[in-house]
Order: sequence, then structure tokens, then C-alpha cells
Amino acid sequence: MADIYVIGHKAPDTDTVCSAIVYAAIKGYKAATAGPINEETQFVLDYFKVSVPEVLENAAGKTLVLVDHNEPGQRVDGAEKILEIIDHHKMNFNYPDPIFIHVEPVGSTATILAKMFPNEIKANKTYAGLLLSAILSDTVIFKSPTTTEEDKKIAEELAKVAEITDIVKFGVEVKKAKASIKGKPIADVIHVDFKDYDFKGKKVGIGQTEVVDIQEVYDRKDEVVNYLTELKNSKGYDMVIFMATDIIKEGTELYYVGDAKIIEKAFNVKVEGPSVWLPGVLSRKKQVAPPVEKVYLEG
Repeated sequence: MADIYVIGHKAPDTDTVCSAIVYAAIKGYKAATAGPINEETQFVLDYFKVSVPEVLENAAGKTLVLVDHNEPGQRVDGAEKILEIIDHHKMNFNYPDPIFIHVEPVGSTATILAKMFPNEIKANKTYAGLLLSAILSDTVIFKSPTTTEEDKKIAEELAKVAEITDIVKFGVEVKKAKASIKGKPIADVIHVDFKDYDFKGKKVGIGQTEVVDIQEVYDRKDEVVNYLTELKNSKGYDMVIFMATDIIKEGTELYYVGDAKIIEKAFNVKVEGPSVWLPGVLSRKKQVAPPVEKVYLEG
């Protein structure tokens, strides 16, 4: 059989990259990313002395295992031959052939892999460290509402194997690695974790960045709004949303370009201006994408 590539979504984050690396290593496949990795993921790979996977921006002719995503708009270009899916998001997937699909409602894909291969991971400090980092990243150190008791339990087990004595302290180190936007082009900030959605035939983009000081985003408010406007007008979006999530204050300043009524209905708020503060909102997957999609579906 030709080489099989394990690859995550177009905006590679720590869960998608680390899950691809571990699953590929265990199965004898090749790990790849659909684009450059971010500072957080680089910190994790450097910490555990793991090389950055091959960047595969077009997968034409390749056989793929998709991890941490399944929606068409989030796949690498040229993704036609799909062998498996391992994911923790809602399903929006059609394929002409029967394939292996493993999806669970947990906080990260890494949690699923730790359950699938307990013996292999318990015997490998590096695998455990990568998966632990991915869980801490995707659950925002267990603060996200996507977090389950299973995530916490498995994280504790992985920490013992990886010899991480203070899980929360390590998690803060991981999150801080990309938590400042100072000096970064605003386009890079918005696209560091950006996903496209199809809501009742309308194209909606939702980006997210996590910071420890929301003032850094407030200081660049005009840049954010101008870029979102440009993105909406040039790429055919019905709406573009950017979540600036403060992991210390545990809330999100949600910027948007599009119909304000959609935001008001989705979050039961009164919008004045191009953004609104949403206390307790940390998760795009559970707290932002679903209510926005519901408004679109209800028409």
C-alpha cells in the first residue's frame, strides 16, 4: 500500500498535530500538517524533542487519515482518498465508501487516542507527553466546557508517564507560548486557529486566539475589524467571527463582521459596535459555533 498520511485540519493546533504524530507513529503511517504550526505547538514539540511533521498543503493522490476534524471546509486541499477519521467534533461528513470512523464527545482527540492505545502510550514517555499537552491545550487547562471527567482522568495518567509533576503549571506554560499578540501581523493572529463552516449553505468563518491579557487585543481593535471586513468581502463569507479568549478572565471578546442580529440571537445579548464581551465563553466548538449555526438553521 502507498504511504498513508495522518493529518489534521487547515489551522494546525496542538491537538491536531500531536494526535497526528502519535497515531502515525503507532500505526506505522506518516504524520503531516496542513500548514505551519503555531508557537504553542512548537513549544510542545521542542519540550519533548520531536520533529515538526511534513507540511502537506495539497494531498492530491494521497491516502489520508483525518484527525481532529471531518468537515469538508477544514480539510487539506486535494483530500479525496480517506481511510479513517478520529475526531471529537460533530459530524459533517459524506463519503462514497465505508471507512473506519471513531468519534467521541470528549475534550480532545488526544483523549481518544490515549484510550485506543493504552499499552503503547504507557510505554512511551514522548507519546504521553504529546497527548497530555494536546488535552491541556484543547480543554484550556480543564477550564473549557468541552472538558470531561475522562479528559482529566487520562491527563493525570499521561502526566505520570511523561513525568510531569504539576499538570496545571505545565498547562500554563503550554498556553503562554502563543498567548501574546504583540508584534504579530493581525492576519496571523486571526488565522492561527481559524475554521470554515457551512451553516445552511452560508459560509461562516470563526477564528480564535487565546491571550493572558485581553488589553493587547483591545489596543488593536481597529486592525481586527478592518481585517475581518476585508476577509468577508474577499472570500465570500456571510459572516466572519473572531474570538479573543482571555484564559485568565475566562471569557471572550467576540468580534464579528456580518448581521448583528445573528450575534444577538445566538448569545442573547445586545450588540453595540463590532464586538461583545461574553463571560464564561471559552470554546468555539461548544459555545460559539452551535448557537450561531442554530440561528442560521432557524432562518
